Amino acid sequence: MKTNEVLGQMAELLLSGGVEVVDLAGVLGPDTPLLKLPPELAVDTPKIEIHEISAYDKNGPFWAWNWLKVGEHSGTHFDAPKHWITGKDYADGATDTIPVKNFVAPVNVIDCSKEAAENHDFLLTVDHIKAWEAKHGAIKAGEWVVMRTDWYKRNGSEADFLNADETGPHTPGPTAEAIEYIISTGAIGWGTEAIGTDAGQAGGMNPPFPAHNLMHKANRYGLASLCNLDRLPPKGAILIAAPLKIKSGTGSPIRALALVPTA
Repeated sequence: MKTNEVLGQMAELLLSGGVEVVDLAGVLGPDTPLLKLPPELAVDTPKIEIHEISAYDKNGPFWAWNWLKVGEHSGTHFDAPKHWITGKDYADGATDTIPVKNFVAPVNVIDCSKEAAENHDFLLTVDHIKAWEAKHGAIKAGEWVVMRTDWYKRNGSEADFLNADETGPHTPGPTAEAIEYIISTGAIGWGTEAIGTDAGQAGGMNPPFPAHNLMHKANRYGLASLCNLDRLPPKGAILIAAPLKIKSGTGSPIRALALVPTA
């Protein structure tokens, strides 16, 4: 089948409802939960601010618009290799230099919602991934791998979403070995529904924060604070995750979308 015929069929499916567009992003605003790090480790991202420029008034009689104050890694966001020290030297590792074809790819959705509900510190292992592949098929090169935990349902409250106590945050994520395995498949990146791509306790892993450390070392990408992964099939959806074209950007808030075949 010719490429133009394939795209024509896709257009027809989108118009007819044969393909559903699923919103995978949370609302970006002053109440969006943001990552909190120990003060001895890092300076936190400031709260998101939305400032009115005009609203059909003396500052602009026919239009309304705002200006924003927002960190690159706020809300549902994309992590570029440049975000981490291990990926800082890639010429194509910033939001303005990554090849745009990499922003659209098939997605594998590993359902860990039951395990995460029972254990907030649940860690995805290589055995979990291999069992999933045995049931649903192999992860292929160029595809995304994302971890469904239904954690996004907690993001109405920053306290619930961060889930921190005196020992630090408690959110599910991957082991270092799981990230190494995902990289070995040729996957283009890794995503989660939690505040970051690593587990809450990942600072104590070897290496620390392995999803960041290893993914970006391999010039791969990360997605965090994804929503609605429970509306995606294990395989068969297409993920669209395009960051803003920020000069030398380390990441960007995104309106992540999935194209999902309807039943």
